[in-house]
Amino acid sequence: MQEKIVIIGASHGGHEAAIELLDKYQGLDVTIYEAGDFVSFMSCGMKLFLEQKTTGINDVRNFAPEDLEARGGKVVSGHEVVEVNPQSKQITVKNIKNGELEQVHYDKLIISSGVNAANLPVPGNDLANIYLMRGYEAAQKIEAAKNNPNIKNVVVIGAGNGINAVEVMEKYGKNVTLIDAGKRPLENYLPEEFTDIFASEMEKHHVNLMMETKVESFTGENGQVSKVVTDKGEVAADLVIIAAGIKPATDYLDGAIELNKMGYIQVDDYFRTSVTDVYAIGDAIWPFSIPANTYAPNSSAVAARHEAQYLVDHLFEAKPSRPFPGLVGAQVLEVFDAHAAITGLNLRAMKFLKIDAKISIYKDRIRPAYIPEDQNTKVLTYLIYNKASHQILGGGVLGGPAQVSLTNVLSLAIRQKLTLEDLAEQDFFFSPSYDRQWNLLNLAAKDALGYKRFDR
Repeated sequence: MQEKIVIIGASHGGHEAAIELLDKYQGLDVTIYEAGDFVSFMSCGMKLFLEQKTTGINDVRNFAPEDLEARGGKVVSGHEVVEVNPQSKQITVKNIKNGELEQVHYDKLIISSGVNAANLPVPGNDLANIYLMRGYEAAQKIEAAKNNPNIKNVVVIGAGNGINAVEVMEKYGKNVTLIDAGKRPLENYLPEEFTDIFASEMEKHHVNLMMETKVESFTGENGQVSKVVTDKGEVAADLVIIAAGIKPATDYLDGAIELNKMGYIQVDDYFRTSVTDVYAIGDAIWPFSIPANTYAPNSSAVAARHEAQYLVDHLFEAKPSRPFPGLVGAQVLEVFDAHAAITGLNLRAMKFLKIDAKISIYKDRIRPAYIPEDQNTKVLTYLIYNKASHQILGGGVLGGPAQVSLTNVLSLAIRQKLTLEDLAEQDFFFSPSYDRQWNLLNLAAKDALGYKRFDR
């Protein structure tokens, strides 16, 4: 009899686990259950779709079911897993269309159900034209609203992922207001010198920033939103896009496996849950963080795929030969002409995990001083490091699209637990067409160490 592997969720982690299983092993029955009708929409590609920079909404996906079926797997869409019974090694699956329930046996269960966009728990949040910025259906609705001439005033709530919606709607001629409870956009991720640039970029494009503002309710006419009521007054709104955070999609697991106090699935160094033969990967877990040296949130397509690959490599070992080495974590933040990439610990993680670290900010141009300023991009770099050991724990680069890729070097440095001294001494290529005698990362590390500034 074939060993039956059931996977919950068809996004990055579930997809990677399925293809790795089918490619590396023979004689497995691999089935993915996905609640949505459209399999594996990539919400991270929504902005590009809305800007008409993709080949179409149906292509903004990890894979099509037939791709996996060609490898011998099976994808069951429109079916939501509503219960897991570890004692009987069964899941209960609900057909979304007709409500019918089915019991499905598994030999091993991989949970990759991810997270859901968080709605605001305020009156009026069920009015029409209030959308969450996640998923295939939301992309369709926002696309239609973007092209609707009757929608003139757009309110975006959440200055994290919400900045993507801000840029799209402004480019399509909408009057855009961005509301956030923080003092500055992206303040959980970036130092003030960086957030000031993001704020300035949005203001330059006539975005109305309402920071340190609390949404109290939504009001409307004929069942459709018309105003956002805040503690600083009312804002006209023909459309509201909420990007105010995420929550783990784990309600159906409560009582079946161990969850942490925030609802994320507890896993060990091998992605094993609290019950035998049930594993979890992806956004609904806290994987081991190399810079934090503990388990920490890391909602990332890249993270989910690395986790899935490791899990499949060791899934059938009685005792895994090695623990998962951990992740660094990285992401891109951009709006209009402001581009940044960050890696490792960010400011929010430092506070949440109570890490004793220091931050150093370095400003410079990417090429030698004899290159005219209009050909010499300004770049901001920050490094987060352990005060005592100087181990690099995080960092980021803000500049042109080419410069932000330097953040990948910082990711490698963090993974290898390099220090400021290591980064200051590292040799890189040099050509005045691209760089300067001391690379920007050398200079950022030297600055953090208090070395005299290099100005040539």
